[in-house]
Amino acid sequence: MKRIGFIGAGNMGGALALAASRTDCSLYVSDPDTFKAQMLCKKTGATQADNDTVCAVCDLIYLGVKPQMLAAVAAELSPVLQSRETPFCLVSMCAGVTLERLAELFPGAPVIRIMPNTPVAVGAGMILYCYNRQATSEQVDTFLYAMQHAGKVDLLDEALFDAGTSVSGCGPAFAYMFADALAKGGEACGLSYEQACAYASQMLLGAALMLQNDGRTPDALREAVCSKGGSTIEGVKVLQNDNLEQTVIDAVKASFERNKQLGKS
Repeated sequence: MKRIGFIGAGNMGGALALAASRTDCSLYVSDPDTFKAQMLCKKTGATQADNDTVCAVCDLIYLGVKPQMLAAVAAELSPVLQSRETPFCLVSMCAGVTLERLAELFPGAPVIRIMPNTPVAVGAGMILYCYNRQATSEQVDTFLYAMQHAGKVDLLDEALFDAGTSVSGCGPAFAYMFADALAKGGEACGLSYEQACAYASQMLLGAALMLQNDGRTPDALREAVCSKGGSTIEGVKVLQNDNLEQTVIDAVKASFERNKQLGKS
């Protein structure tokens, strides 16, 4: 049985721990907020531990700390990691922290860098990953096994991480804004906000499944919904006139530029 450790029990670390808890891996959780760690352990069946224990016994060690705190955490963890006689692999979810920087902080350590999104909490997430030369195929396979219930996982060239994150990582916030606007539109037409929100969420779920499984492009699927002279085309015209497409493109580009800045800080 593989042992998976999580240093940091925040929203993303907790979501990934929840996904890993659906496998037969043994989980360990450490967080300075002991109450938060206790709650995550209760939810996942993990063992509450301190950082040293996680680093001493776990095969995969997820680093769920803020990027600006990573150097201090690395200084704390490195002595334990360097004293190990058994293999381990770090899994970093620290935004903007490259494999090169991780190699400086953890010299010689096998590292998998990931960028997950929040829907991993419901098993429908997107995890981008890459890894350094020290990570073995067995360690990558263990990572993939641990994340099999998180959603989709995609190996991506690290040079494209900022771009990928701008779509998959930031995109849920954009989708929630769109769902909120749909719900408020429905409310303005007589529905309760709760009803309209439920309809919008199911619609987005169905549209996403169509996009994944139908084989047609988003444009072709849109055209299939729009009958000439029908109601949908009238709404589409408003979105086109208000330049929804360019607004979303600009949002992705703004997130992309910020991601690049985070990588330099």
